[in-house]
Amino acid sequence: MSVSTQTAISLHAENLGLLEMKFANRTANVGIVGLGYVGLPLALLFADAGFRVTGFDVDRQKVEKLSRGESYIYRVPSSEVQLARMKWFSATAEYSDIAGMDAVIICVPTPLNEQREPDLSYITNTAEAIAPHLRANQLIVLESTTYPGTTEEVLVPILEKNTLGLRAQRDGTGIERDSFYVAFSPEREDPGNNTIARRDIPKVVGGLSSGATELAAALYQAIFCRIVPVSTPAAAEMTKLLENIYRCVNIALVNELKLLCLRMGIDIWEVINAASTKPFGFQPFYPGPGLGGHCIPVDPFYLSWKAKRWDFQTRFIELAGEINVSMPYHVVSTISEALNRTRKPLNGSRVLILGVSYKKDVDDLRESPALTIIELLKQQGAIVSYNDPYFPVLLKGRHYDLQMERVPLGNIGEYDCVAIITDHSDYDYTAIVREAQLVIDTRNATRGIDSPKIVRC
Repeated sequence: MSVSTQTAISLHAENLGLLEMKFANRTANVGIVGLGYVGLPLALLFADAGFRVTGFDVDRQKVEKLSRGESYIYRVPSSEVQLARMKWFSATAEYSDIAGMDAVIICVPTPLNEQREPDLSYITNTAEAIAPHLRANQLIVLESTTYPGTTEEVLVPILEKNTLGLRAQRDGTGIERDSFYVAFSPEREDPGNNTIARRDIPKVVGGLSSGATELAAALYQAIFCRIVPVSTPAAAEMTKLLENIYRCVNIALVNELKLLCLRMGIDIWEVINAASTKPFGFQPFYPGPGLGGHCIPVDPFYLSWKAKRWDFQTRFIELAGEINVSMPYHVVSTISEALNRTRKPLNGSRVLILGVSYKKDVDDLRESPALTIIELLKQQGAIVSYNDPYFPVLLKGRHYDLQMERVPLGNIGEYDCVAIITDHSDYDYTAIVREAQLVIDTRNATRGIDSPKIVRC
């Protein structure tokens, strides 16, 4: 081994050790790119652990609110932001500050486009924006949910192309003096879940090199109780997809069984509750009006798209997706049929939608089935209003443009139909049933209430 190679190896080991030590003693500067439902809670977690944290976001309104100590996410109270600001948390829209970070964690959206294909524009735009400001011996971690191969095939080439001669460190290619480290670590946020502390959710990490995996593990070990290393970024990316596709497929199963049980006159909720008493081999999943949130409605399509590049048809996954996508249409059909039984056509009927977020007690509209249901009802001539404690207005989103304002609940009896789409805890369902003319319940929110007004869907 030449003297220059020995020197390079020694320098690499020294840099790796220094960075790992910074993570362990929490003197590292951590940058979080994307301050949404994943990035902001993560930034606050690092700040609470004593790190200097800088949040990066292209939305200057978010940056300004955080700089004033204000939160724009319901489940993140402003008091947490204010406390974090006292512990060296700051927010900026200037990517030049990336140069001062020891670790940069990317938490940007990965939606589907109109053709239900992966839209990686947020990742590619972010990579192009931060790359000119990277320096040697930084750790770059992607947390955005995506298909296997994205980190190595998309992120790394962009970073290497746009940096000033830096390369991502890889195993088996020698030791490069001017290198940075890259890993993937899937986010595991569960909005509305207050039973499991974020720190207690195991953190999966997969690096482009063994050194990158080691560094990512050291970084996250400062804020998570358990780290789960895997062999590659692709394995970590596939882990996230498996978790969400598992849920997607099982939800599709109970949605299909619900449709069968409705025809057979069987209460699917009673069946699920009974099956849940089995102490082994069964985990309950529950039917609903369709899937929502960023992950479960999106991830199966990411993997199906990627599988086609390998000449592989993911028939099971695609069938589950079809069933779940069809559920809003089933809800609208049920509303129409229920109105017909009261001698009212859907066209011209006043319909009140209760709950528009994708999940109870959260302020998240991403992929919410309620938005599709509202659009379908409007297309069939219904006069649609909505109420949701978390959304005073519905304006323009990525796939919808409803331009609606929340209505109060004081005049429920004036609507021809009230449809419970999201079962928020704030609602008094007994009072709703008492005052409404007709109730369509897609979430079993009215369980225990006996009334001929209720149609469980």
